[in-house]
Amino acid sequence: MAMTLDPISQLDRFAASVLDSVRTPRTMPVDLCRDGDRYLLHADIPGADPGSIDVDIDGSQLSIRAQRTASNGEGMRWITRERSDGAYLRQFTLGDGVDVDHISASYESGVLTVVIPVSERAKPRKIRVDNLEDRQAIDA
Repeated sequence: MAMTLDPISQLDRFAASVLDSVRTPRTMPVDLCRDGDRYLLHADIPGADPGSIDVDIDGSQLSIRAQRTASNGEGMRWITRERSDGAYLRQFTLGDGVDVDHISASYESGVLTVVIPVSERAKPRKIRVDNLEDRQAIDA
């Protein structure tokens, strides 16, 4: 069996091992949209341990944390590892127009869904316009 030296892949593996040793929280891709009287946030966290998912709010800061652990069975030897494990973190600043007391979250098929209702005072409403001319005619 002939073995060839591939310096590019060796350098790639070295860089990945050095960069992976710095365990910074990984980001998660999200979609955010407004659907009527609520905002829907969908965050991709495939393979996250459901018990590790934490959604909390501190003032106007919404934080999503999760943990993904790799399975390391006895005698297991990795050939390649492209799916990273570790901590995931995403933070959002919420505006004044949301109802922070009624935020809810669910996790299904690797996607975390956070429902953020719009507050009553931020919902569109009609303002009644009084006709002062009619009122003056009645008063006279």
